[in-house]
Amino acid sequence: MTGTWSRFNIVSIVLGFAFLYLPIVLLVVYSFNESKLVTVWAGFSTRWYGELMRNQGILDAAWVTARVAFISASVATVLGTLAALALTRYTRFRGRVLFTGMVFAPLVMPEVITGLSLLLLFVAVGLDRGFLTVTLAHITFSMCFVAVVVQSRLLTFDRSLEEAAMDLGATPVKTFFQVTLPVILPAIISGWMLAFTLSLDDLVVASFTSGPGATTLPMKIYSQVRLGVTPEINAVCTILIGIVAVGVIAASIINKRREVQRLRDEQAALQEG
Repeated sequence: MTGTWSRFNIVSIVLGFAFLYLPIVLLVVYSFNESKLVTVWAGFSTRWYGELMRNQGILDAAWVTARVAFISASVATVLGTLAALALTRYTRFRGRVLFTGMVFAPLVMPEVITGLSLLLLFVAVGLDRGFLTVTLAHITFSMCFVAVVVQSRLLTFDRSLEEAAMDLGATPVKTFFQVTLPVILPAIISGWMLAFTLSLDDLVVASFTSGPGATTLPMKIYSQVRLGVTPEINAVCTILIGIVAVGVIAASIINKRREVQRLRDEQAALQEG
């Protein structure tokens, strides 16, 4: 026990967590600061959250970001799931290597290259930069993350369940929606949340592909931070941290309840057998 929890291990863990989370804690604390100076504590106050609600520029950027994130995550989840199905169920088809490379290329491609290439594409096809181009760009780079998550679940999927359903007369479509989809649904939800978070956080790709009326929240924050950090920035970042934290906790609770329900169903099936 002493060797496992040595003084060196404890100090390393404390320093590691402090390095990762202390800046976030300070940001949250100073979002409730009364002073205009973000580094000088002048007492607890929710003043800057009220100021944030009256900042129309940040509110508009937040609304654009929320819409882009929801639409891009939803479309990327559908396309990523289909890509994962194609890669796991059809192991031999012409162009599979090329298709695999195209699906997973954004994972290793620098964001600057992705943003620039998409910008050149939109200019070449004559598509004006705006909400649509930002959404398409976010679908492009987030789809591969969904494909990775769903594919990892499909690789461990028991195909005998689908075969049994089709032997009992179910069509392939009905088998997918009633057998396959419920099993891989946690992975799909995780992929959607990952795509949603990546879209909320993106700055580089959106900077290349956005246009008038399509300024995202990270772009707005970055433009204001260049002139100096304000308490309003701390407030909006704290809200984003809260949204992400709630999403992660909710996903953990849902997955845990699904796992408990699955174990109960298996125990009930064993008892009936």
